[in-house]
Amino acid sequence: MKEPVVLSRSGLSSAEAAARLERDGPNLLPAKPPTPLWRRVAGQLRDPLIVVLLAAAALTAITGDWTDMAVILLVIVVNTSVGVAQEVRADRAITALSELTAPVARVVRDGAQREVPAAEVVPGDLLVLAEGDIIPADARLGEAAALLVDESALTGESVPVDKSPGDEVASGTVVVRGRGRAEVSATGLASAAGRIAALMVTGSGLTPLQRRLAGVGRLLAGVTVFLCVVVGALGLVRGQPVELMVVTAISLVVAAVPESLPAVVTLSLALGARRMAARHALVRRLHAVETLGSVTILATDKTGTLTEGRMVVRRLWTPTAQATLTGTGYGPDGRLDGDAPPEAFTDLLTAAVLCNDARLLPGDEGEEWRALGDPTEAALLAAAAKLGLDRRDLHQRSPRLAERPFDSARKRMSTLHRMPGGGARVICKGAPEVLLHAPVLADDPALLARAAEQAEDLARQGYRVLAVAHAGLASVPETAPEQGLSLLGLIAILDPPRQAASGTVAACRRAGIRPVLITGDHPGTARAIATELGILGPGDAIVDCRALTGPGPRTAPSPAPTTPATAGAGAAEPAVPAAAVYARATPEQKLSLIERMRTSGEVVAMTGDGVNDGPALRRADIGVAMGGRGTEVARQAADLVLADDNLDTVVSAVEEGRRVYANIRRFLVYGLSGGATEIAVMLLGPLFGLALPLLPAQILWINLLTHGLPGVALGGEPADPAAMNRPPRPPDQSILRAGLWQRVVRIAIVLTAVTLGVAVWALHTGRPWQSMAFFALGASQLGVALGSRARPGSLANPALLVAVAGALLLQLAGLYVPLLRDLLGTEPLALGDLAIVAGLSVLGYAAARLDRILHREPPPR
Repeated sequence: MKEPVVLSRSGLSSAEAAARLERDGPNLLPAKPPTPLWRRVAGQLRDPLIVVLLAAAALTAITGDWTDMAVILLVIVVNTSVGVAQEVRADRAITALSELTAPVARVVRDGAQREVPAAEVVPGDLLVLAEGDIIPADARLGEAAALLVDESALTGESVPVDKSPGDEVASGTVVVRGRGRAEVSATGLASAAGRIAALMVTGSGLTPLQRRLAGVGRLLAGVTVFLCVVVGALGLVRGQPVELMVVTAISLVVAAVPESLPAVVTLSLALGARRMAARHALVRRLHAVETLGSVTILATDKTGTLTEGRMVVRRLWTPTAQATLTGTGYGPDGRLDGDAPPEAFTDLLTAAVLCNDARLLPGDEGEEWRALGDPTEAALLAAAAKLGLDRRDLHQRSPRLAERPFDSARKRMSTLHRMPGGGARVICKGAPEVLLHAPVLADDPALLARAAEQAEDLARQGYRVLAVAHAGLASVPETAPEQGLSLLGLIAILDPPRQAASGTVAACRRAGIRPVLITGDHPGTARAIATELGILGPGDAIVDCRALTGPGPRTAPSPAPTTPATAGAGAAEPAVPAAAVYARATPEQKLSLIERMRTSGEVVAMTGDGVNDGPALRRADIGVAMGGRGTEVARQAADLVLADDNLDTVVSAVEEGRRVYANIRRFLVYGLSGGATEIAVMLLGPLFGLALPLLPAQILWINLLTHGLPGVALGGEPADPAAMNRPPRPPDQSILRAGLWQRVVRIAIVLTAVTLGVAVWALHTGRPWQSMAFFALGASQLGVALGSRARPGSLANPALLVAVAGALLLQLAGLYVPLLRDLLGTEPLALGDLAIVAGLSVLGYAAARLDRILHREPPPR
């Protein structure tokens, strides 16, 4: 039984409020402290590939190769700067979005009502609540008049909750109707929102891309150092000078490690982030762009994410007709689908408009209609407007004389109206279970049974059902009678799916991503939405998380809902049935479900907008929050914030992620095949009479030209049109798997054959063989860059064409500019020799294109 709350009429004194504020602290959720610049920089420098580059820079400094060291350090500086700048820019955008939250509260202090910053509300304060207020702290109601509170941000329940004296109201929830007074019971971390925010202490850890690149960095470092030591040792055995072979080995280390990889990754991610920003999606961490490309499960909240977060009338039923209403939002756009004419539902919707306290306001140009009052009643007004019924006109013709407001005990509302021709009319609307029986209704029992059966069927489909009844009176009574009425019909209301939601779900399925709905809402409502969007099949089971309490088995015997425990300290961790829909989930259970999915090897994206979604957003591999409707807790927990709440942007983000990953693999094929060729040429050259195939300066020059701008430009290649019709790559798959290292070997064999073939032929014909090998190796690698394009023969990514042309000119300059010839130890080639080498270098392009044919991606679904 609810305990009555006796409210002080004067509230706290200013002195007492100040003392409690000093004792308990401000009414704020724990804010993430600003990250110092040095910590952001250090986070970027901890990347394993950056560590390899720092080691390479140190080696070049030891040998006095200041030019190459400067190039490597430039790559590190650019990579770090772009990453830090993106983090700072995203944090500033999130701070701007934070201004959407209400900053003030109405309290009674020293006997007078005043507005104070919400942060200064303290336990014991007397809150004054009215329609439209965001409740600033947890409180217990002492007074409530027709009070209805939207708790969806905290619980996920889409239907507002009726509140009466003695009930608790929670911080962050919204008053949608009525008024009340309440005594604050908890603020800040002690509030309901604060307890949920405390669950967000654990980050998501490394992204899939970071884990893959860390493995690549370790592998490349180990293999490269080993092979280069072998090259140095063989040179010493052949009698080469010690200093020359040490410099050669270090040069090979630098050349074989693709130092442009961090720049390629950063450029690809930055381009993806820029494209996302153009679509009103704020990327808070660069690596989040790629993570979406790895996603195998899209776990999503329902209210406000898959649905509009607004109630809409969808079904109408009368004893003689039934129909479906189309349209979304509170606007008058929509039509009646069915065999019955609109006139069959005029009486039903006229009554629903008269027995109604809500109002609809048209938005400014380009904006949507807004509701004032109970969202359910606003939905009734919108439905009537679709049939041409005007609220103001109806109320003028039938003015209200008396009313009995809705409350949770009676579960109905009644109004009394004067009729134009004299007499009165009483209208009652409410829950079917309290209206569809005598003595409230005087209709035939068979009709009431048929209506009750219809109401139950609609409820099973996830609708909120209202029954509407009326009666004409010859005289005007003092109050609205609630007996002897006649049934007008039933109205089924739903929080409808977003227009883009079904397309998003379908696109995810085509891309091999499994959508999973995790909501705090009722199982019936969750089933209806999930079935309509294609998340759930007609016969599929859902899991009711309210049953998942207490000890339970560790294995689920069937995919049907069972009773294992998912929350609670010290409880066993049994297996929860795998399902596409989890209903009535608490924030702790959402967090547990996300952790279980990740533990099983899935890459999980979580979308949400409420306080209750915050912990799961933080724990998922990537959290996606709604920026407009979303709460501050959700925005701060997310990696990606959709500023316009457009769920379709998630699909675009997945495509961007796959483009980024494809470009990184494209660069690795290009860069590693070039590095492998350089090592192979140095290892195999002496077997063909080439004592030292390339000088250290020549190796570094080729590396600078090929791994520089052309390599970085590969990160800007467009997406493969079929990328979203293929399944995601396995979460545990190395970036070098799926045929990548085989591709590297195949291309490296061709490049090695071209380089050694040119050198051996030139050696035996008395030509400057080392210079010819130098040009052949560089030019054939640039051919591979052109052959690696996603759309060869087009002008897509013109930066790559410019970079290759510039690198080729610099390669020629290394042969014909005297200063560079002295630096590199090269000789000018005769035009005939140059033409022969250039012609053979085209084999690099041919090798890359042929390899694309040999290595086919998985067929589109």
